[in-house]
Parts: sequence; structure tokens; C-alpha cells
Amino acid sequence: MSRPQRKADLFSDSDYSAKDIEVLEGLEPVRKRPGMYIGGTDERALHHLFAEVLDNAMDEAVAGHATRIEVNLNAEGHLTVIDNGRGIPIDKHPKYKKPALEVIMTTLHSGGKFSNKAYATSGGLHGVGISVVNALSDDMTVEVARSRTLYRQTFSKGLPTSTLKKVGDAPNRRGTSVTFHPDPEIFGKGAAFKPARLFRMTRSKAYLFGGVEIRWSCDPAIIPEGDKTPEKETFHFTNGLKDYLAHVVGGKPTVTDEIFAGKVEKEGGHGTVEWAVVWGGAGFQTPGGQIADGFTNSYCNTIPTPEGGTHEQGLRAALSRGLKAYADLTNNKKAQNITAEDVLGTAGALLSVFVSNPEFQGQTKDKLATAEAQKLTEAAIRPAFDHWLAGNAKQADKLLEWVIDRADERIRRRKEKEVQRASAMKKLRLPGKLADCSAKDRTGTELFLVEGDSAGGSAKQARRRETQAILPLRGKILNVASSSRDKIAGNQEISDITTALGVGLGSKFDLDDLRYDKIIIMTDADVDGAHIAALLITFFQVSMPQLLSAGRLFLAQPPLYRLSQGGKTVYALDDADRDKKLASEFRKGAKVDVGRFKGLGEMNAADLKTTTMDPATRTLARVYLPDEDTPDANALIDRLMGRKAEPRFQFIQENASFALDELDI
Repeated sequence: MSRPQRKADLFSDSDYSAKDIEVLEGLEPVRKRPGMYIGGTDERALHHLFAEVLDNAMDEAVAGHATRIEVNLNAEGHLTVIDNGRGIPIDKHPKYKKPALEVIMTTLHSGGKFSNKAYATSGGLHGVGISVVNALSDDMTVEVARSRTLYRQTFSKGLPTSTLKKVGDAPNRRGTSVTFHPDPEIFGKGAAFKPARLFRMTRSKAYLFGGVEIRWSCDPAIIPEGDKTPEKETFHFTNGLKDYLAHVVGGKPTVTDEIFAGKVEKEGGHGTVEWAVVWGGAGFQTPGGQIADGFTNSYCNTIPTPEGGTHEQGLRAALSRGLKAYADLTNNKKAQNITAEDVLGTAGALLSVFVSNPEFQGQTKDKLATAEAQKLTEAAIRPAFDHWLAGNAKQADKLLEWVIDRADERIRRRKEKEVQRASAMKKLRLPGKLADCSAKDRTGTELFLVEGDSAGGSAKQARRRETQAILPLRGKILNVASSSRDKIAGNQEISDITTALGVGLGSKFDLDDLRYDKIIIMTDADVDGAHIAALLITFFQVSMPQLLSAGRLFLAQPPLYRLSQGGKTVYALDDADRDKKLASEFRKGAKVDVGRFKGLGEMNAADLKTTTMDPATRTLARVYLPDEDTPDANALIDRLMGRKAEPRFQFIQENASFALDELDI
């Protein structure tokens, strides 16, 4: 029997000392926590490595030092980016006594973009881009041609594998060449660049700066069968975004005959705004390849900003205020209800700004936060839009009527939804097990799909009645990937889900009919729960793919463990999270009570609300499939969930070693 721990021992600090403080050197932090630098280790993060290298080459071009960029993907998956700019400096750094090239490649927060001395505007701001690529590559070679001489240095996993060497004379060459291969230890075995995605990223850069020529090449052996990605192509677009938008529209009929496009450039490039906008009546095939009523693609210093930001706010303000002002001039009273969403909802818009010292949200720069960018963009576009409308009265009137129709449609649909929510129980025979929410409008509402009546009972007690609805499901639903249409149509659980959502299946699905803002799959945090979630995701991807494309499907993240010590309670998602929190959240040596939840039904309402259902404290995982990857996703679903067992067996064989690494046996 162990000796009872004395009270003084509970507060002893002898088990936490200087030896427990860990200092990560060089690029170790990047390899330990890649998500902090590139947003994760998934396919999007993998291709972000290319974006970082390409951005450096584009910065040289925008600064006026490069006119040509070459991108090559070889059969082994090595990606090369070459520019004919000034070349990374190779002389010794005065502080570190090493070549500047080595300092840049192996040291975080090193580079020439912290001031405006080397670059007036640039996409790289933190000095971490190229060093992060180096840290996450198992093989990298950098060649620099400066002063008619070629130099080379190699690296692996963030460390130099050679010294900087003089290769020889290079009388007809200048600039930088970076060749790298993503580290499978970070991104997983089999992770590889997709030629189609790289091609689109390369092409979009050329549209953003007319002063650069970009040459693309790819080994034909790695272009998938049926993929139309060319082996070689050269991009050079003197009309910039206008050419880009004309390519996207592809000759389809539009509301206005002309693209509204322009560019306002201040001296030195700081404060440059370029735009192209067109309104379409038949839907666009967006730059990403999907069909949509409208889209807005924005960039800052050639960096894509998929989540928008202040520059997009300036665009929206300029167009909506400009159109309202035109309506006032023409005495059109019906325009008083139009909003920015009515103006841009069916528009194809491209926007590019160049500003000094931009502020982004996150290292991956998905959203621009520079306050002055909104004023800058609106000030550049609004006068041009006013002039464009005044000079094209017939087209302006047509556009105004089009936008007014969109506003009327929006108001009509809003009223319909309010009526629909208020009288849903009368109009629809909703499933008897559904505990619906009381909100009259679907804005902010959520439907939780839970496994079993027991979990449903806990969820009903934990929910927010006004906005959260609960639909318990009976065990594992039908696998739609291996079932006939008749069997799917006759399945009660699927019928309950579609009735609760208020939508049809397949071609009958209409996102506007959806009765809830979010659909949340909430299953037990175990293998069975994961299987049920997989079946539900398969159902939605096969029968309602628009739900995923719209970002409406989520996975709840219920905990598997509750850890308690004294008055402190912490929840852990899985075994790894449990071990991490046991080591970091509690005093060492003191007993921690570890409780494992057998399922959601075992959790009391307070625990379930705090950890899984309360928007203020929960974490949700969005289920999405990038549009360019949809064919591959459907093929994978058919392989893993389809009728034939052989493809599943082959998949298990191919991934058996990976799975064994994860098993605790």
C-alpha cells in the first residue's frame, strides 16, 4: 500500500524546473507544428509550399527585377521555380558570418521584406515563407546566378546538407532557382502535388501582373488520364484581370455587354488597385472550376485572399453605393432596398491590390486586415464606376433593373422562409422523433443528427431550444454508395433526414429550401461513431453534394475522456489528447481521475452542452471537398463504400503498414 501523499507534497515545485523548459532551435518549431505556419498538413497546405516559393519569384517581378518565371514539375514530384531576378544574396551576413542564402533558408524571420528598401510591395512579410518550405522538404536545392557566376547549396528538413559552392560561370544567366520535394514524414506517404492545381495557381499569377511571362511545364507521366492539364504552356497577359475574367466567362451571355475593368496605379506601385467585374445571368464557371451564380476572387500583392477582407469591403461599397447613386440620378425609387449582396451576388469579380506592409490574418494570408485598403479600393473604383455607368446609360439601366430584381427576389424568399418556419409543423409531416427549434427564420439554426434515442435525450436537454433541433437516428444508416435507388427511396432513416431538412435528393435538391443553417453530425467518439459519421457523410456527398459545397455540413467534436483533479475538470478528444493534457494540465505526481465516456447518452446534459453543443465553447469540424477534387472524392467513396469488396481489400493492403503504426498493440 502506497504512503498517503502529504499536503505539502501537493504544492511541491520540485518536479518542475529549468530542465523541463524546452527550446526549439532553428526550424524545429516548423516541423513540430507545421499547422502554425502553413495551416495544416493536408493537400491545401502541401500546395501552399508552392505558393510561398512562387510568391518570392513574383515579388521580384513586381519590383521590376524579373521578367520571366519558370515552373516545372518532374516525374519524381520535385517542383522547380526559376526567376531571372536579382538572385538571393550569397555574400556573408555581417552578424551570422554565413552566406545570406543559408541564413534565409535556415532561419525564421529572415529576409529583405521587413522594410521598403528592397521591395516597395511584396507578398512575403514575416521572413518565414521559404525557410518553412525548406523545413518541410526532405530535399531542396537552391541555385543562384549573380555577377555572371552560378552558386548552389542543398538542404534537407531545414538543415544544410552542403556548403554554398561556386558551380561555375553563368554569363547568360541571372536569378534564383528553387527545387524542392515535400517531406512524406510531414504530409504522409503518397502525398504529391496535383498538376491541375499547380497549373491553375501558376496561371492566376500571370493574370495578376502583366509585366511577367510565366512558363509552365510538367512531366506527362504524372498527368492523370483524362486530365486536360497541358505539358507546356506560356502565360503573358497584358490586360491582366480583364483577360482573366473574359477567360472565366468563356463567351457566356452576361447582363452587360462590357466587362467593367480598370486599374489605378500610384507612383512606385504603392496603393495600386486593379479590378474586373461582370454580371451574368446563366451562372459562371469560376476560376476554381465550379458553377456558381457569382464569385469574388481577391488578391493582395499577388497573394490570394480566399476569405476576402478590407479590400473586398471597399469593392462592395464602391459598387453598391455607385449603383444607388445612379438610381437617384435617374429617379428610380425601387433601388432603395438593394444591398451589396444584391449587387455582387450574381457578379463575377476579380480584385487585386498592391499595398506596402499589408496586414493579414494568419501566416497563410487568407484574409486581408489592412484598414486603409478599404478606403484605397473604394476611392479607386467608385469614380471609375460612376463614369462607366454615366457613359453607358442603356447598359447601366439594364444592370440596375437586374440588381433590383435580385433584391426583390431576396425579400420574397426571406418572407417565404419566415412563413415556412412559422407554419412548418402544419405544412410538413416532420419526423416524430425530431425535436425542432422554435426560431421562425432559419438564420443561425442548427440540426444535430445523433445516434440513438439515449444520445438524443441528452442532446435535447443540452440544446438551445430556439435555434438547435435534434433528430435521433436508429443506429447505422443505409450505405447509399452500395444501394439501389429504390432501396434508398424506401429507407425510413434517409426519409426522416430529408424531410427534416426540407429538401429533395439529387437533382431535386435546392439549397434555398434547406430549413437549417448548419447540419451537424454528432456521434460517439469511438469506432462505431466514426463509421456512422462516414455513412452520413457518404449519404450527403452522394445525394446532396451542394450541402458540402456550401459549407453547411459539420462534425461535432465530443470528448472521449473527462479528466478531473480537485476542482479542475478537463476534457480530451482521444487517447493522444488525453496523454497530452495529463502531462500539461495537471500537477505531476498528483492523482488524476480519468473517466471514459461510453457514448453521448452517458454524458450528462451539462457536459454535453459545454463540450459539444454550446457555440461559445464547442469546436466544430467543417466537412468540405474542394471542387477541383470532387472526381477523386467520388472515386474514393466508390472504392471504400461501394458494392465491390475487392477495391476495399486492396486499399487495406496498401495502407496496412500505415494503420499498424497507429495501432496500440
